[in-house]
Amino acid sequence: MKKYFSIGEAAKAVNTTSETLRHYDRIGLVKPSKKDEWTNYRYYTEQDIVRLNTVLALQLMDLPLKEIKKVLEYDDLEKIVDFLAQAEKRADEKIKALQHSKSKIRSAKADYERKLQMRQKTDGTFIKDFPERVILLSDTLEVPTLDNLWNYLSHFYDKVTPALKEQFTFEDLAGIYTENGLSRLFAICINYVNIDGLKVLPKGKYLCAGCTEENRKQVLSDVMNMARTKYGVEPTFTVQLIVVSGILHWDYEVQVYVDG
Repeated sequence: MKKYFSIGEAAKAVNTTSETLRHYDRIGLVKPSKKDEWTNYRYYTEQDIVRLNTVLALQLMDLPLKEIKKVLEYDDLEKIVDFLAQAEKRADEKIKALQHSKSKIRSAKADYERKLQMRQKTDGTFIKDFPERVILLSDTLEVPTLDNLWNYLSHFYDKVTPALKEQFTFEDLAGIYTENGLSRLFAICINYVNIDGLKVLPKGKYLCAGCTEENRKQVLSDVMNMARTKYGVEPTFTVQLIVVSGILHWDYEVQVYVDG
């Protein structure tokens, strides 16, 4: 005796909704083996559930329902096997693309985790020790924007002549360097050779403070004043490191050298 499943049970078995099964019935894609003539309730067999699973699997390959219906109506086993082999190949390609996307997402996640760890949740000012840093200044970029931060380091690789590109690598950080009233965005060099635009940030202690775009000028002014009054230093340059706080948002860490 055949075992029948209600539409709710069948939908649950194939991990879809009852409305989806009603739609399949209406378009003649997968019709229930039995329908009560009085209540119009639909009942499905195990064979119907196999057919439903096949349809849903083929849909994941982005095949339209019309094409799936056409395939399911084949009465040539060779055609069916050939079609399923092509579907399997398409599934492998999709899995490969998804794995590539997953690796990109994982890389981005690791990058944001690293930036989160770097972010120092501190009220007021604090001192940080930095090693000597070599930065490459932009010729044109003065302030960060969504456009120039989206593919930030490409701007600095483009600044280097093709013959020297392989000798340059940059840290995945951005910042604003200001000296004598002139501000430029910069990239921190990991590997480099001497070219125009390089600047050396001396190693030692920097007075730092976190800020947002809204209070950046005031915080920068306060930090510079503290460098003068507390450390007896007249700042000759300032660094404003861009600290990513979201996918489309960033804050700053002001850095003023006080070891000189």
